[in-house]
Amino acid sequence: MNTFLKRIIFVLILAAISVFIYSYFNEGLQKRKSPKKNVAFKVDDIKLNVFYNRPSKRNRAVFGALVPYDKVWRTGANEASTFKTNTAFKIGSDSLKAGKYTLWTIPNDTLWTVIFNAKQYPWGVDHETHEPLREPEYDVVKYKAPVEHLNTTVEQFTIAFDNSTDNLFMTMAWDNVRIKIPLQ
Repeated sequence: MNTFLKRIIFVLILAAISVFIYSYFNEGLQKRKSPKKNVAFKVDDIKLNVFYNRPSKRNRAVFGALVPYDKVWRTGANEASTFKTNTAFKIGSDSLKAGKYTLWTIPNDTLWTVIFNAKQYPWGVDHETHEPLREPEYDVVKYKAPVEHLNTTVEQFTIAFDNSTDNLFMTMAWDNVRIKIPLQ
């Protein structure tokens, strides 16, 4: 084989390796429909982190359709959403110890049940049945959050922390709905 062909093969192999490395570290060449998101919050000695995937509305009916009412939802897309805290909180009348939890919700038109579950799940739903992987015996806290209907549309599902009134809330918003979970 002549030197020119060897160089061409070397360049092609180098290009293939470069594409492989790029796609491995950047979640592939195709953009995810529900991108991953890490939300961190720190004030004084409190450190919170939420990991979740952000599905988009994309002109679809969301609550009561894409996300059925009165059924457990993995609260996002893809992997199970997680909530991590370095300090204990009171949520409603229940106590949540420092640790890492998976987040689940049961949406309804007027009230959502927000569930903090002690078990870590590799994915949000069973691949065959498409049912949520949550096991209720690991539920630690269940909080009923009233639904606030918004005048604007939130295109991508969003979890955030709100400390604007010196009261700490974790908020969830998507479509024209928002809920607040007090962290005391």
